[in-house]
Amino acid sequence: MAGYVAGDPTAELMELVHDIVRISSSTGDSHKVSACGGGGDLFKKDCTDLVRKISLLTHLLEEIRDSISCSTSPYPPVDKWNSDLTAALQAAKRLLPVASNFDSASSSEGGEKKITFQFRCVTWKLETALGKLPYDQFDVSEEVKEQVALVRAQLKRAADKYGPMNSNLLSRSLSHSGLEDLTPIQLGCAMGTLHIQNIGNVDHEVSASLSLIPQGNASEQCGADHMIEASTSSPASSEVYCKNVDKNALSSSNQEVKRSREDKKSDAISVPDDFLCPISLDIMRDPVIVATGQTYDRSYIQRWIDSGNLTCPKTQQKLQNLTLTPNYVLRSLISQWCSAHDVEQPTGIANGKIKNSDGSFRDITGEIATIEALVRKLSSRSIEDIRTAVTEIRSLSKRSTDNRILIAEAGAIPSLVHLLTSEDVLIQENSVTSILNLSIYENNKGLIMLSGAIPSIVQVLRAGSMEARENAAATLFSLSLGNENKIIIGASGAIPALVDLLQTGSTRGKKDAATALFNLCIYQGNKGRAVRAGIISALLKMLTDSSHFMVDEALTILSVLACCQEAKVAMVKASTIPVLIDLLRTGLPRNKENAAAILLSLCKRDAESLGCMSRLGGMIPLTEIARSGTERAKRKATSLLELLNN
Repeated sequence: MAGYVAGDPTAELMELVHDIVRISSSTGDSHKVSACGGGGDLFKKDCTDLVRKISLLTHLLEEIRDSISCSTSPYPPVDKWNSDLTAALQAAKRLLPVASNFDSASSSEGGEKKITFQFRCVTWKLETALGKLPYDQFDVSEEVKEQVALVRAQLKRAADKYGPMNSNLLSRSLSHSGLEDLTPIQLGCAMGTLHIQNIGNVDHEVSASLSLIPQGNASEQCGADHMIEASTSSPASSEVYCKNVDKNALSSSNQEVKRSREDKKSDAISVPDDFLCPISLDIMRDPVIVATGQTYDRSYIQRWIDSGNLTCPKTQQKLQNLTLTPNYVLRSLISQWCSAHDVEQPTGIANGKIKNSDGSFRDITGEIATIEALVRKLSSRSIEDIRTAVTEIRSLSKRSTDNRILIAEAGAIPSLVHLLTSEDVLIQENSVTSILNLSIYENNKGLIMLSGAIPSIVQVLRAGSMEARENAAATLFSLSLGNENKIIIGASGAIPALVDLLQTGSTRGKKDAATALFNLCIYQGNKGRAVRAGIISALLKMLTDSSHFMVDEALTILSVLACCQEAKVAMVKASTIPVLIDLLRTGLPRNKENAAAILLSLCKRDAESLGCMSRLGGMIPLTEIARSGTERAKRKATSLLELLNN
């Protein structure tokens, strides 16, 4: 495979990931055929979720590959993490075609249980293998580490959904293509299906301590007293017992598990504290950040302010300003959590009524009718009608999450996307800003992407008015919060347009462009695009600008790019090292921290860059940082000093 070096362990892993994604694509049509021909889609969601998680490992493998390709030392021998991850991916590759084509009507008794067990095996093994990654051997960015941690958490939750299991049988099953050699008793015991409590309570990180079943025959194994204790962050721990199993108990238990799986939403689900508004103590519908940095649900904090209060309810500090900044990331996390736990999205809208902050309901049929009328006007032949309608929709979409939901449900998004190409400046500005506002609500992101909005947004970014360009950049950032969207946006030509805005835009435009570029460059494939678009010279100019107003942003983006070999070469060629050393001497603590991290990436396995650092006197500020910097800065500075002293 192109781009891999001899001895590189990622070649086989990357090929397995690509094979799994291809299998998923090819089985999509077979799902449709089976649905028409009497087959079922029983495991369709399981397959889709597993493939989505595995596909996210591409970023990790690309960074490991790049780290190996630029290394001057031989790659260390393949260790357990590699073999475990390979085994897990091979098991997933075997499982997906079988699960995708499973037909409960024509399959033998126990077939569903066997496939469920295989999903549990693969999920558990993937999560375990990712926990063994030797990050210290590779240049893996903090962003990718965080993404892997997120995938591990998702895998852990998925594994918990299938129920605890026996480690011996798990290892055994992964070495076979099927489960024909496992008896029903073994399978039931392995899955921990007896007396399961709180099986739906999967919102916590579960740390399972598995007591291995003694070696022996199947009846002896399940006859032994066997307890699996899973301690969670909630006061109530889950306990799973497997005692003196008989066939009747197993049958009864299996029915109980099936009911539990079908009803994943547990009465005991505990909502993460960060998702609750400090005022209402309910899940936030529209989280916003106030001047003190605290987050509240917009409707509640707005009522607090409107009542004449000028302090932060939680900290009692005086609010320096009354700006309410949308917390996009938290809103996305809340939406993902609700979807994962089958919790109703906190829209507050039902049957033409909306839930007020005090718990009462208000009829909104009039508002719905007004919005629908405005959406119809978006397709009017009258320019004035369109201007009026899109201006009002912009205003409504800014006010509340409820309005964003109603506007999208009224079918406004395709019409707004069409208006992005309008020659009328006001219509174009208001259209792109309306789409930005609508994208704040997580479910609308998918509708915007499906409407084919990206090419038109990029065109506005290139040739619109400055206000339109600013809001186009902000829209791309909002949409790029989804990992799949990073790929689509990066391939659309958006990155060169964002780099241009970074260089030539207004103050706000540069900030919006920097934020979007940072998020897009988390995806490995976009790093090279950004380098080829000239981002390094633009960032270097920001670092040396006398106003210093975007040094933080420039360093943050450089730290993301520094794990890419193409970016490293461009940074060294642009004489970035002397600028970074100056920041080690004179920068703020966080700037010194990022500068040290970037220098470590540039100098690792690069004698020429190390020599440059030494000649420029880099050891002096590094010694000071290693003694008195932030914890992360100390680690980076110490590592650099070790390289310089060798």
